[in-house]
Amino acid sequence: MKKQYLLLIITAVILGLFSTCKNETSYKTLIITGQNNHNWQASSPILKQILDETGLFSSEIMITPKTRGDMKTFNPDFSKYRLVVLDYNGDSWSEKTNNAFVDYVKNGGGVVIYHAADNSFPAWKEYNEMTGLGGWGDRNQKSGPYVYYKNDQLVTDTSAGTGGTHGKRREFIVRTRITDHPITKGLPSRWLHGTDELYSLLRGPAKNMQILATAFADSAAGGGTMRDEPMLMTITYGKGRIFHTTMGHADEGGGPSMQCVGFITTLQRGAEWAVTGNVTQKVPWDFPSAAGVVLRPDFKEITMDQVLSNIGGYDIVKSTKNFTYLQQKIRSLAGDEQGLSDLEKSMVKVLSSKRTTVEAKKLLLRELSWMGSDYCVPVIKELESNVDLKDEAEFALARLKK
Repeated sequence: MKKQYLLLIITAVILGLFSTCKNETSYKTLIITGQNNHNWQASSPILKQILDETGLFSSEIMITPKTRGDMKTFNPDFSKYRLVVLDYNGDSWSEKTNNAFVDYVKNGGGVVIYHAADNSFPAWKEYNEMTGLGGWGDRNQKSGPYVYYKNDQLVTDTSAGTGGTHGKRREFIVRTRITDHPITKGLPSRWLHGTDELYSLLRGPAKNMQILATAFADSAAGGGTMRDEPMLMTITYGKGRIFHTTMGHADEGGGPSMQCVGFITTLQRGAEWAVTGNVTQKVPWDFPSAAGVVLRPDFKEITMDQVLSNIGGYDIVKSTKNFTYLQQKIRSLAGDEQGLSDLEKSMVKVLSSKRTTVEAKKLLLRELSWMGSDYCVPVIKELESNVDLKDEAEFALARLKK
């Protein structure tokens, strides 16, 4: 009986320690929203989903009073949270709330400034120092300089002018400027972002700020400055760390700007850095390149099992999305012999299935021809007798023998 009791105690202690460890890596997060010139009803739940999907964050949404409401009733206890995400562009907060937020950040609280939140509070000195750069709200040269890249040189421009503009929404290339920062380490030097507003002419105090990534504001899209404008920034304020992303204009369901894997990944990594100063998350295998946008309609990383299942019914007329995912996965496994071997076995399983379409088998044969091993040869030889696949099978075998 004593032994059983002791075993129960030991088990409870172990479970308690496990629970404690788990809680330590689940950072309590507050998303503030409720007023915005953008669709906060769509964006805030998606921000919560994207962050919570990592397992690192436990987010809740706090909605402020409506426009011209009693802002004195908005009095969050920031000390309860490791991270505050601002999806807010509206009425000023009370002085009490402002002071509490400043104290929170000064004492080491993490912050994410998301899209139009950098339009907020043009008269609040400390907030503008936290955002680094902002737009609209009658901002001008008194708000601080423009900061941008021109001819690959970082420019601090004190010339007169308004702050904040953007042209027509479109896809655009994001260029990584600081490659060894924890947020951007391992990201491509250039990647294509989903259709979005490209913020330009942002200006502000720009203190203790690093520009991690930029995008070229082409005048052909309207509102373009013909220079590389900041897209991703980090700012330090006291002991606090702030990650600022200008991207992510929300449509219903998020739309391509929020569904973009580039936006999702940099938001997740930026949020972790804001809390810890480090990033433990790996760059996902489906991160976009400059060749094309990659979207996650449900904001979750697609698994290779899902990709291969979808490829089995491949129809070239409908979509090449899943095949593109497969190619990206193969490239991401370069140098990983075990990873490539496991993927090859999964591809061969789909290749040998009677349910797999002829078009899908042709595509799989093409990929196996350069990344496959002896493992796939027997199945490919069997396909030589298939009239529809004979040429592709012979090509793959010839290439594998080299």
